Amino acid sequence: MPTRHRDALTQQAGGQLTITKHPDGCLMVFPRPAWEEFRERIAKLPMSAQWWKRIFLGNAMDVEMDGTGRVLVSPELREAAGLAKDAVLLGMGNHFELWDKATYDAKEAAAMQAEMPDVFKDFSF
Repeated sequence: MPTRHRDALTQQAGGQLTITKHPDGCLMVFPRPAWEEFRERIAKLPMSAQWWKRIFLGNAMDVEMDGTGRVLVSPELREAAGLAKDAVLLGMGNHFELWDKATYDAKEAAAMQAEMPDVFKDFSF
């Protein structure tokens, strides 16, 4: 975990994190309190979303940062996200996304080449 996030995560969550799959092919890394809120929202979804509940909740693994801010990602989750060598960690507000660098670079390049979604048409930068 980068130093700039380590202190906040230690203070906010005591270094306790939860990692689960994301449908875009990366992993979501939540501070434990944010995970609890997300888990409650997912658990309330109707039966028509049962497979998504399985993906998010059934693959969730609780982990703790060690003294140097490292986190052990299980082999199953590393495989699911294609994490082999280089990784990219993105802050996404209440959680992080952990990507295989090559996968992220390819998806980012494709997004930059595509037309901007309509929701940004009236957005001021």
